[in-house]
Amino acid sequence: MEFGLFLIFAVFVVGVIAGVPVAFVLGIAALVGFIYEGINPAVAFQQMASGMSIFALLAIPFFVFAGELMLHGGIARRLVALASAAVGWMRGGLGMVDVSTSMLFGGISGSAVADTSATGVILIPAMKAKGYGVDYAVSLTVTSSIAGILIPPSHNMILYSLAAGGGISVTALFIAGIVPGLMMCSFLAIAAYVMAVRRGYPAEPWAGFKHLALKFIDALPGLFTAFIILGGVLSGVFTVTESAAFGTIWALLVTIVVYRNLTWENFKVAVAASVRTSAVVFLLVGTATAFAYLLALYRLPDILTEGMLAISSNPIVIMLMINVCLLLLGCVMDMAALILITTPIFLPVVVAIGIDPVQFGMIMMMNLGLGLTTPPVGAVLFVGCAIGKIPIEAVMKTIWPFYGAILAALMLTTYWPAVSLTLPRLLLGYEG
Repeated sequence: MEFGLFLIFAVFVVGVIAGVPVAFVLGIAALVGFIYEGINPAVAFQQMASGMSIFALLAIPFFVFAGELMLHGGIARRLVALASAAVGWMRGGLGMVDVSTSMLFGGISGSAVADTSATGVILIPAMKAKGYGVDYAVSLTVTSSIAGILIPPSHNMILYSLAAGGGISVTALFIAGIVPGLMMCSFLAIAAYVMAVRRGYPAEPWAGFKHLALKFIDALPGLFTAFIILGGVLSGVFTVTESAAFGTIWALLVTIVVYRNLTWENFKVAVAASVRTSAVVFLLVGTATAFAYLLALYRLPDILTEGMLAISSNPIVIMLMINVCLLLLGCVMDMAALILITTPIFLPVVVAIGIDPVQFGMIMMMNLGLGLTTPPVGAVLFVGCAIGKIPIEAVMKTIWPFYGAILAALMLTTYWPAVSLTLPRLLLGYEG
């Protein structure tokens, strides 16, 4: 039994080091484990099929498609204009606009990569033109994009719920992400302001409340997408999947009929990008389900729980160890894969020490979101550096204050349950 566990992890590690896509590595490792244990390999494919057949997964392609439509259909540009009218007058105003736009756009698209792409192509060149350092512009853009993972809707929270066995309410996870997301963005804004003052970055002129009102009205149809998604779920009118579908339909109508910015070419690009992303996610879910079946067979969650409790029974120490593990793993693996792999492993541990599963979901989202902004495999960091045309090494020299802001928010979310649980309890009567 112990050798079987060693074997599947050895196959997994070798595959990752060799550069094989994680989805394929998980499937190969699972198949090797089934063969070693003398289980019919057909069971592995049955597990994959069952993992991909869950109705709630349909929300993911809808959310991804909605984000692509917003990116290519003019919604992102209007959100930037609204944020500029609201907070651009502050010192380092474009930095404040960057954070505010990430909160607005992330709350609609639910994707850190989409957030970085949408806001980065507008704000990074604008900051460069105004005399901001490129390292500052890229660092702030990539770190604030994590808001798309925490502020609902977030397809990563759907993956977490599925990886946890489907027993955690996606609606509760959505609502729980609001306060940690806003808190993290507030800390990033403070760090951005302090750096802007030290570097002498300018403030944008205040255009008045009339200008702000006009920009708000212009952006309102796009913002209404978030209202449809969250309002439908909270009111009980829609399930999460249904709200994702209606939100996507609304985004399509807004970009075609209202803004008239979505060309046929951009529509095809949005569809192709959505299909690629969704296919990768579904394959990951399937292979991770088969892999998780073996982890349960080998009792890895029980072994890990016993091992950590043997080191310390103090929840503070155990959560610190888990945070460090997630941060390190986030530096070398993709977020979706880590959610599917580590949730079945760590969730029993945190439940055993009294941590609420919804709270742990927020801890995991922030941890692994930070991993998207760190080398060597941080997808968001790569996108930001490509837009800013700056080497990753140059960004890493000055990004640390923003990392510090995220870590401060992470520590508060980890050790102060009210940060993530107050809103679900007030709005949903959550009692987990």
